Amino acid sequence: MGRQIHVPGALVAALLLAAAAGCSDPGTPGGGDPKPQPSASRAAPPAGAPAAGDVLPGMVTTAVARGQLAELKVAPVGTMAGYSRAKFTHWAEQGNKCDTRETVLKRDGTEVTQDGECRAVSGTWTSLYDGVVVNDASKMDIDHIVPLAEGWRSGASGWDAARRKAFANDLTHPQLLAVSASSNRSKGDQSPDLWQPPDRSSWCQYGRAWTTVKSTYGLTVTEPEKKMLTTMLDTCTS
Repeated sequence: MGRQIHVPGALVAALLLAAAAGCSDPGTPGGGDPKPQPSASRAAPPAGAPAAGDVLPGMVTTAVARGQLAELKVAPVGTMAGYSRAKFTHWAEQGNKCDTRETVLKRDGTEVTQDGECRAVSGTWTSLYDGVVVNDASKMDIDHIVPLAEGWRSGASGWDAARRKAFANDLTHPQLLAVSASSNRSKGDQSPDLWQPPDRSSWCQYGRAWTTVKSTYGLTVTEPEKKMLTTMLDTCTS
């Protein structure tokens, strides 16, 4: 019978603890299976991502728009003294012989073809405001969601020329949209309390776009305008 080796109890306990630790995931406190990580394809959309179906760039969710609206400064309608459309340089050159108008026509249409001067010569456009389908670019207007005159009345009168030019040619935020000429001219320079898109299904997008542009540029709203924007946001389903 071989000689027995006596191992102290404290050492046995230490060895058992080390073995247990070796079976645990070092990155998981207390051992056990690590929590599954979401795959890239299932990752949640970034905060403020536009809802499906939006046609404007830079759109935010309804919740974000409500927060923006709550933070807008409420003030009376400003004066039109000194206003001129010429103080808002447009349409600006965007490269490759294209100006802002032609860039938006290309962006908002389907199967749009352009000539050597970047002019749209064919394509199809669906006007968000009234649902009218147009196949002739000359019958489309590029609408400033927040009109230049409305911008002037709510804060742009104090801007420099560079900021006014940026506002009039903004391709990043939801400020420019190709719509039927008739709907754009019906709107004019009116705020949402005075004019609403005739197609009520567009109110959610219109309200969010208007609110985001005013928030982006630090423009004011009137009480009736804010109330109507709230009504428009209430038409959103999410």
